Parts: sequence; structure tokens; C-alpha cells
Amino acid sequence: MFDDSNEILSLLPRMHDATVAVFGDYCLDAYWGICQTSTELSLETGLPIRRVRTQRYSLGGAGSVLANLTDMGVGCVRAIGVAGRDIFGEKMRALLAARGADISGFVIDAEWETMVYAKPCFGPKEDSRIDFGAFNTVRPALLDLLMRNLEIAAAQSDVVILNQQIPAGLSSPATIARINDLVAAHPETIFLADARHYPEMYVGAALKLNMSEAARLLGQDARQAATDERAKSFAKLIHEQSGKPAFLTRGEFGMVVASEGETTLIPGLQVIEQVDPVGAGDAVVAALASALAAGATPVCAATMANIAGMITVRKLQTTGTASAAEILAAIPTLNYVFQPELANSPRHAQYIPDTEIEIVRGIPADLEIKHCIFDHDGTLSTLREGWEQIMEGMMLRAVLGKEHDFVDEAEFERVREAVLQFIDRTTGIQTLVQMVGLVDLVKHFGFVPENEVLDEHGYKRIFNVELLKRVNRRIQKLRVGELDSSDFQIKNAESLLSALYRRGIKLYLASGTDEADAKAEAEAMGYAHFFEGRIFGAVGDVNVEAKKVVLEKIIREHDLAGHEFATFGDGPVEMRETQRRGGLCIGVASDELRRFGLNLSKRKRLIRAGADVIVPDFSQLPALLKLLKLNRTANAEHQPLVEETR
Repeated sequence: MFDDSNEILSLLPRMHDATVAVFGDYCLDAYWGICQTSTELSLETGLPIRRVRTQRYSLGGAGSVLANLTDMGVGCVRAIGVAGRDIFGEKMRALLAARGADISGFVIDAEWETMVYAKPCFGPKEDSRIDFGAFNTVRPALLDLLMRNLEIAAAQSDVVILNQQIPAGLSSPATIARINDLVAAHPETIFLADARHYPEMYVGAALKLNMSEAARLLGQDARQAATDERAKSFAKLIHEQSGKPAFLTRGEFGMVVASEGETTLIPGLQVIEQVDPVGAGDAVVAALASALAAGATPVCAATMANIAGMITVRKLQTTGTASAAEILAAIPTLNYVFQPELANSPRHAQYIPDTEIEIVRGIPADLEIKHCIFDHDGTLSTLREGWEQIMEGMMLRAVLGKEHDFVDEAEFERVREAVLQFIDRTTGIQTLVQMVGLVDLVKHFGFVPENEVLDEHGYKRIFNVELLKRVNRRIQKLRVGELDSSDFQIKNAESLLSALYRRGIKLYLASGTDEADAKAEAEAMGYAHFFEGRIFGAVGDVNVEAKKVVLEKIIREHDLAGHEFATFGDGPVEMRETQRRGGLCIGVASDELRRFGLNLSKRKRLIRAGADVIVPDFSQLPALLKLLKLNRTANAEHQPLVEETR
């Protein structure tokens, strides 16, 4: 995997000196916000009248690619295409000019109907699209003019993007034949084709494809699973056939690039927000072209394009772009998706013989654990078991507001699915950050008037009140002796803490729960003393992530190498942060109801976040200690150790 972010950083300023031309199907994306309260019927037809409350227009198709290029800071961007002499054509030309693009090669033609993707929106829900310009034909005189403009651009550009959106657009088979002649005549220029319908017709151009397009190109079944090996095989074959780099996009699984006889997988990037894939492919092809124009290798270009796609999918109900500033800001906090195929397929798990301890990656040969960081809820304690259900109900009431008891079942389930997906994606991060996401959800669905939407602190207070009712009832049962702390522990949790403590391992508790509550709950559970005051939690600041702070603190203060610390946790945050710093990631895929046994949903999340080892609980303590090379280690500072046997 290409992981040298310094090379990507060096590309961004070099793009200012690059020139990229975009030829192809320029479209306009029209978002029409329909008034949902109008009930008037047409006198003529008796049908409901749809009144447009808001309208937004942005560049789509080849125009979206161009918008990304300008936002990425490419010094000179040329538009080669056509629009009609209609109101949409006027809007498109104005948007192109506002981008600072060179539109000297862009044609306004009276017989051309501007291509528009009109999207009626009922709140956050898009209705069926209305397309304009799907039946254009390219007259010989218009084609000759466009080819002359393209040839001028090819001679003066580092990269030319060939964008083909619809069968009846500019890039018909006859047009592509003439484009191929231009490609052959300009071997010093990089041509990059993004073609939905005719990728096989482009000769001499590098191809950017998704897996379905690649399967069709190779005559393969597009319905088969897009495994890593299949993706690599596709990219390799396309590269060998074309003699040019092949870039395959794989959605959440990232990208694969084949170039100069090598095939490289670029892992996917974790996105916790709601996603909208519109425009992601345009951002990817623009980033590829920008990077290649600045002199990047194909692998480096694909890595940057992967980041651009991740940025774009987080922008809802718009054909979003990824700017150079956004790419720059994203690089230090990238969260890669690790081994998604294994995460999705428990039958491929590999275990230590005669145990339920799954080895995801190899254990470092020089492992010498000195510090261990523990998440709390779900890793050691089940005092907060059921928080997801409490959060689900609370979030549904927050999003739906007064409509909670009256909205129709289909709409209720649509909101519920969005809430459940959000909770699943954000498990492990501090509650306040989750509530920031809830604010966005409330605003996105629009059931609650703007002036009634709470901030993240307001929603957190509501959630905490409901959750702490359950937690405090359980703590009270502990205090009066009705239940024992073992009734709220993952199996053998206290035994593991004791074993590590007696070996002289420094222990840390890092929780997304408020720090005062985390300390109180650890005391109630009877194992706070093992941490010797090193218990950390949320401090009411979305910019302070306790788990990240603890990791940075112990690494800095003790000058640790990655093989000297390990993190135990049941959430993706601690796995990602530890993986980023080179530590050993032990994912605890716990069943919080039984307090032992494997939770497959957690297993999937933990592997994707970078877990090196998966345990369902700590019942097989001797085997776990042996794995950590701690089965025979003692420390004179603590009580004498007798090696654990079972």
C-alpha cells in the first residue's frame, strides 16, 4: 500500500503549474426543492400542483470534473464541450466562467439541447430524475469544430480527460474514432478516459472504471463478488490490453491501480457520516488527472483520488467537490478500512489452535508489552449494556420531533435505518461527537423547525439522563449486594487486569464516557485500583478524544515503540488510533448480554478498523497471555507471581 503522505502533500502546490483539459458531456445538475405543504389541485387536470420552493444549479458530468479540478487548484483548466442556446445553457456557461475555466473551446450551439439532470427533492428525499438533452445528435460541422478545439487543448495540456456520460452525448463511436487519432498524434500528453458505455473503444488512453464497467469490458459476470483478487485481476488484464494505467474504483473498498506491470490495492476509507455517492466518480477522475499532471506516479495519484472520493461522498444533495484544502486537512486523520473481505466472512478466520482467539495479522516478533490501554464499556464493563437501544429511541424522537407518533410507517423506517446506521458507524467515539452528528441528522430530515433544533450539548443531556437511569439502578444493586461486579463484567475481565498489573504493566482506561462517570463506574466495578489513577474520559470538548489523548501521552512520555504497547477495545476508534501509532490492536468482540462469546457485528467493525487479534472475551486467559509473551513475566514491584494455569 502506498502510504507516504508527504508525496501527496508535495503534489498540491505543483498542481498550480499544471494544465488539464476536459472534453465530453457537460451537464447541469438542477436541485428543485418541492414545497411539501401545498395541497392545491390544478383546475385543468385535477392533479396536485408541485410548487418549487428552492432551486440550485451546479455543474454535472464533465462540468463536475472541471469543478473539482479548479477546487483542487489546477492552474489552467480548459473546457471543451457544448451547450444549447437556452436558459440552461446560459446558466452552464456562467458557472464555467465563474470557475475561472478557459472556455474558449466551449461551444454554444443553437441546435443543441443543454443536458440537464433535474432532481425534484421532497426534503431530503429525491424523486425520480428528469433528464434534458438525451436525444442530441452531433452534426458534422459541430464535430469538426469540437475536434479542432480538442486538438488545440491536447497540444497545450499535461492531461486531457475524456468524459462520456450518455450514449447520445458527444462521445459516440464515430467521435471516439476521431479522438483516438488525436491521442495517437499527441503521445506526450496523458489522456484519461472515464466512459460509462464505450470504454473498450478508447485506444491509447488510461482508463478509469468501476468494477461493473470493468467486468463488462472484459466480458465477465458483473454480479460476482468484487474480491481483492478479482479486482486485481481485472486491473491487470485491462492494463495489459491497453498498455496504459488502469484505475478501478471499488466504493468503500477503495481502488486498485495497475501500471508498469505492478498491481496495487488502495484500501477504502472509513466514513462515519451519511453518504451521497453523487459526484464521487468525478472527484476521483479529477484527482487522478490533477496528480498525474503534477508528475505523480499512478499509485500516488490513485491514493489522492481515493481521498477525494471520500471527501465528496460526505456532501449531501449536491454534486460535491474535493478541494486542495480539504484533501490537505484529511490526510492526518485518514481512517483506512482494513481487510473488508475477512471482516465480512467469519468462515475465513484463523485461530490459535484449540482457542477462540482469532489472529487477523501476525504478532510482532519483538513484542515487549509495557503499557496496555483499555476501553471500558463493552470491553471490561457491561454497566452500560443497552445504550444503543436507548440512543436509538432518543435519536428517533429528536429527528422526528412532534411527528414521532404520527409519521407514516415507511418514513419512520427510513429515519430509523439512518439512525441505526449512524450509531453503528460511530460506536466507540465520545458521546458528544455522536450528538454533533445527531444535530446534522435532525437538520437533514427537516421534521423539526430550525429554531427548535438543539445543539450537541442539549441532545447529550437528554441521552445521559435516560442512560444514567439504567446505569444507576445497576450500580445500586451492586452497592446493596443484590448483584456482584462479575455480573457486569466481560468474562475474566478483572482476572486479566490483575494478571497484567502483577506483571508490572502500566494500565490505562480510556473511555468515550464523561470522565467523572468513567471513574465512578470503574470504582463501582471494583477494579479502579489497577489503573492507579490513569482513568480518562470525555471532557465536554468534541476536539478532545480521550483515547487519542491517552495514546499520544503514553507514547510521548515513555518514548514507546509500537511493539511496547497494546490496546484492548470493542470499538473502532481505539483500533484505528492504535493502528495509526503502530501498537498492537486487540479487538474485543464481546456479547454484552451473555458477557461471553462472540459478537459477529463487533468482529466485522473491529477488523475493518485495524484489529490485529480478535477475542470474544478473556476466558482463555493463559492463551492470551502467551500470545502477548507475558505468560512467564513477573515484576518485583508487585506481588509475587505464580504462573496462571487452567
